[in-house]
Amino acid sequence: MGNQLDRITHLNYSELPTGDPSGLEKDELRVGVAYFFSDEEEEVDDRTPSDCGFTKDHSPTEEEPFPVSEVEYSAFCSQECIFSKLRENEDLNVYSVKTLLTMCKPGDLLELVGTAQPPHWVIYEHDDQIIHLHKGEIRKDSLLEISGGRHGRIVNNRYRFRPLPPDLVMQNAVGHLSLRSEEICWTNSESFAAWCRFGKREFKAGGEAHSAEQQYFLKVHLSGSGVHTLVFRSLEDMIRERRRVDASGILKELSLVNGGKE
Repeated sequence: MGNQLDRITHLNYSELPTGDPSGLEKDELRVGVAYFFSDEEEEVDDRTPSDCGFTKDHSPTEEEPFPVSEVEYSAFCSQECIFSKLRENEDLNVYSVKTLLTMCKPGDLLELVGTAQPPHWVIYEHDDQIIHLHKGEIRKDSLLEISGGRHGRIVNNRYRFRPLPPDLVMQNAVGHLSLRSEEICWTNSESFAAWCRFGKREFKAGGEAHSAEQQYFLKVHLSGSGVHTLVFRSLEDMIRERRRVDASGILKELSLVNGGKE
């Protein structure tokens, strides 16, 4: 964790794609992060419920929704809200995979949640079949088999873009089956699944032209320490950093170092 913190906080600031932060309030945190492309898709392995942060009393066979402790976010492009994960606005409870499957329709976006790891996103097809980016390959799998003890939820409304019709969502997903790392232009499961549903090139690595006028603002809502704002020049960079926070909690350390309360 310390090495990750040092790597970010000791970068040459002139090398970071932060752009003009004049749109932010004076006392907000201003951080930019630069990435080289690599396939950093998380592993979906054979975890037990306790490995994923769920106790024996909340096994994946239970029917009731299960609350989890998570960092909450909202994101904006210029002044437009494009992403919201706030408990005050939506139900963030998760469900056992068996229960989740009774709630799904073809083309739905699903999110599998575990502790100390980025969430895994998939496109639901039918029965228990899903299509997702996993280990550098776009593949079709059984949700029951790949869940690894994780609970899940439907996240169709997490991004505020206009969704494609379900048949086009499935066409996007099925049309890319069996592609491997050298042919893939998404760096994680979330970017691929969201691209399938919304069709926006911004979800692809290098999919949008950078300009000084366009910036993405990620507001991180930390319990007890206010709201912190990070600035990015692409949607893909913002997604990668948010997933890094979910997996490592590194933003909490950055917040302690830099302040940045609203």
